[in-house]
This record gives sequence, structure tokens and C-alpha cells, in this order.
Amino acid sequence: MTAASNTLAKDTAPAARTGSPASPAPSDGRGRTAIADQVVGKIAGMAAREVYGVHSFGAGLTRALGAVRDKVPGGRSSGSVTRGVKVEVGEKQTAVDLDLVIEYGVSIADVAAEVRDEVIGAIERMTGLQVVEVNINVVDVHLPDDDEDDEGSGSARVQ
Repeated sequence: MTAASNTLAKDTAPAARTGSPASPAPSDGRGRTAIADQVVGKIAGMAAREVYGVHSFGAGLTRALGAVRDKVPGGRSSGSVTRGVKVEVGEKQTAVDLDLVIEYGVSIADVAAEVRDEVIGAIERMTGLQVVEVNINVVDVHLPDDDEDDEGSGSARVQ
């Protein structure tokens, strides 16, 4: 996370919406709701995946190991939703970092802007948390013939 994410408010900033589920102490005094980092990470991952031009998430080894795990029967887990997604959640605010692989030929700037808008909208709508930043790190570009190389390489060597 960047220096701005270190400013996530614990008690000082107002909630995004009064009486929202993320408010630490509702005015009626019936308790408080805490939202786990994993929950916000899943929301961010799902929202970003809906944007045209996003191929996958994660960098290098994380992406490769996740792809192998996804191909094993029964190996697909909810971890694939949060692969390449890091979040920091305070009581009223959150910050998100995304590692994206973008499809070749699309505008990286346009995809990043749309991902940012979708992630902010989904998190704020579903949690009531204020999103202070969404940092996007484009780690790779997916080329059209990458899929062909992945499928053909194993069968060509082993018969």
C-alpha cells in the first residue's frame, strides 16, 4: 500500500453513509459491524473481473501457481477471486491494490479507469466503506497466441 493508505481512518473520518453497516457504532447502540479484509478483497476482485480488457490477476509465480491449482479437480478455491488483490480495511475506509494482466490491444488507461470506478462503486455500495484509493499495477499483457502456447506445449513434449 502507498503512504496514503496509511491514513486509513480508525475513528476520525465520517462513514461514507450514516448508519451504514461499516459504521463502528450505530446511533441506536445495538452493536457494531466489522468487515474483514478478505470480504473487501473478494468484492474488489469480482468487480474488476467484470471489466472488458482484464484477462487475469496476479504477478509471476502467484499467477502460475494459481493457474495450476485451478486445473486440478477440486483445486479451484475462493482464493482465485482474490489472487492479485490486496486490501487494507479500517473501520470506515479501505484501500485496494490490484495486479492486473490486460488483454493485448485494449487501452490500458481506459481499462484501469473503468476497473477503478467499478471497484470503488461495488465496495462503497456493498460495505458502506469509503474507498480512499485503488492502485492498479499492470503486470503483463495477454497476447492472443499465449493460450495456444499454453495448451500445445505440454502435449508436444509428452506423448
